[in-house]
Amino acid sequence: MNVSTMNFSVEPCTQETVIIRVGKALDFRNAAEFKTVCQEQVRSGVRNFILDFTDTGILDSTGLGSIFSLYRQVSPLEGQVVFASVSRPVQVVVQLTRTYKVFRQFPTVEAAREAVL
Repeated sequence: MNVSTMNFSVEPCTQETVIIRVGKALDFRNAAEFKTVCQEQVRSGVRNFILDFTDTGILDSTGLGSIFSLYRQVSPLEGQVVFASVSRPVQVVVQLTRTYKVFRQFPTVEAAREAVL
């Protein structure tokens, strides 16, 4: 069952893996909501997160901080957070912040799914 919020949708792949479609923005306006959605998933047993940035035009430092917060939650559990279908604006942030050193990136959600599962 897909869970939709105002900005994000969560699509389960397996019991331990979900795809989160980030939507148009992950920034100071919705980062807290993103964290809440992710925390609920972690509490239910999810360890692997595929973040789909296909439609994302804005990723600011608050949004990036919420992704790192998720990373800190799942890393001790041997989970992972990967980026998929990274849009141009998000790619600029990833390059400037060197976030690519922490999060693996895949050209498509399907490629990320194959790598994570």
